[in-house]
Amino acid sequence: MSSRERPGRRPTLEAVAQLAGVGRGTVSRVVNGAPGVSAKARAAVEAAVAELHYVPNPAARSLVTSRTDSIALVIPESESRLTAEPYFTAVIRGVSTELADTEMQLLLILVRDERELDRLTRFVEARRVDGVLLISVHHDDPLAALLEKLGIPTVLAGRRSPAESLSHVHADNAGGAAEAVRHLLGRGRTNVATITGPLDMDVSHTRLQGWRDAHCERGVRPDESLVAPADFTEEGGRTAMRELLERRPDIDAVFAASDVMAAGALTELRERGRRVPDDVAVVGFDDSIVARHTVPPLTSVGQPSEDIGRAITRLLLDEINDPATPRRHVTLPTTLTRRQSA
Repeated sequence: MSSRERPGRRPTLEAVAQLAGVGRGTVSRVVNGAPGVSAKARAAVEAAVAELHYVPNPAARSLVTSRTDSIALVIPESESRLTAEPYFTAVIRGVSTELADTEMQLLLILVRDERELDRLTRFVEARRVDGVLLISVHHDDPLAALLEKLGIPTVLAGRRSPAESLSHVHADNAGGAAEAVRHLLGRGRTNVATITGPLDMDVSHTRLQGWRDAHCERGVRPDESLVAPADFTEEGGRTAMRELLERRPDIDAVFAASDVMAAGALTELRERGRRVPDDVAVVGFDDSIVARHTVPPLTSVGQPSEDIGRAITRLLLDEINDPATPRRHVTLPTTLTRRQSA
């Protein structure tokens, strides 16, 4: 009984070669998509693969192609931030959807401290993945710089600065923020504050810039006493709102750079007896599920978070499949959804 006739045995490369009447090397080139095989030989190998139900051994294949058929989705944040921020969930969903019809495996990696950063660094240096998707990027992110230095295909959701050299996809953060503040100013609000994200992140700076731009368009000089940095958390938004009210009790509107921070601001306003939107109007950013379940429902700038996930995945797959692919920078549009909070 030949190897291809034994029940329960996994077909081998040699069995495919024997059935196709070609050499082992020819089979290897066909199953790995390499050139240099005649149409006749390729057809014979493909027929033998189909008849034997041959599945390439991933470990052996990786030795031939230097590919792992896996990518890492790296988020340098804590589990609590990951689960509390709908943006991350939406991006992950977009990445997963885009990979559904590929052979790529997705590894989700959180980097919460130096030890985990060192572990990830060794993992990447060993080329255990074909590429990296990096979410939640800070200006001085050592991982982004390391990945660029190693030359491993890398795409960012966001960017370190406007001069970002790696491929990246982000929403029109400045434009979306400006639209939110225009809306508030257009409704007659005169003291429009803003709660920013961490100022070591480009996303925070660009949304702050949108707040400034909208004021300048109206011929109003932005008042920096109306700016309060936070950390994209609900508690951070609440603390920032408290600081703003103590510093500027005349505030009649606030633009928060995320829905989660806006939810914290709403809690603080409610506890201080400020009615929303009568006394203080509130606008968030993300138009996430949070915005639809606050009291009152939150006017918010919608960013296409799931589309960002799909787009960064497409860019990364292109760079993995063709290392000569030029790096690309993609900006996706935002949309203001009006609800009762403003």
